[in-house]
Amino acid sequence: MKKRILILVAMVSLVASVLVAEDPRPRILAMGDSMMAWHNVSGRSIPQVISNELGEPVVSQAIGGARIIYNLPISGAMGMKITNQYRKGDWDWIVVNGGGNDLWLGCGCTACDKRLNRMISDDGKKGVVPGMVSNLRQSGARVIYVGYLRSPGVGSVIDSCRPAGDEFEARIEAMSKLDKGLYFVSIADLVPHGDRSFHGVDMIHPSVKGSAAIGKRLAEVIKANE
Repeated sequence: MKKRILILVAMVSLVASVLVAEDPRPRILAMGDSMMAWHNVSGRSIPQVISNELGEPVVSQAIGGARIIYNLPISGAMGMKITNQYRKGDWDWIVVNGGGNDLWLGCGCTACDKRLNRMISDDGKKGVVPGMVSNLRQSGARVIYVGYLRSPGVGSVIDSCRPAGDEFEARIEAMSKLDKGLYFVSIADLVPHGDRSFHGVDMIHPSVKGSAAIGKRLAEVIKANE
């Protein structure tokens, strides 16, 4: 009898250790637009790559076409405004991107000063983006803000967005320097000049290779700061 009890205790301890080791609690949330959500159906989106690299679940609320500023009263489109993608949870990390659709679709990448200033001030302290990040940080999570792919010197319909995009990301970087729990991850250097393989055929969204490279870079940031 005593031997059986000892065996039972050992088995319970083993099961408990396995449950602790394989804690299913998702602790990483992803938010954003189509760059984040691209290849989701095939299981190769950026959040799914992060999940594979870290060996743990990543919950993604990212939706194609989502914007930072979204005023259209479309029923069921709550997730189209990136700030509304947040879901309550015990998050350690929140990975977010956004702003590209605001500059491309919102102001055509040309007369964007007003919209850019509304999203984020030049010192990174005011605007919708700092407000969103502040709310995310108040949840206790650390936040990674991800930049955008650049076209590799090959024609793209969003090439005209480069100056506005560069300024937007410079402001995000300035914001990140104000908070040690906020990390700006630029991917402006990811694509070698003339290399189309990191983009899909539309030269806007990442290819499977591009999503993999972005996801791995983000996973490394999480690993390095755990």
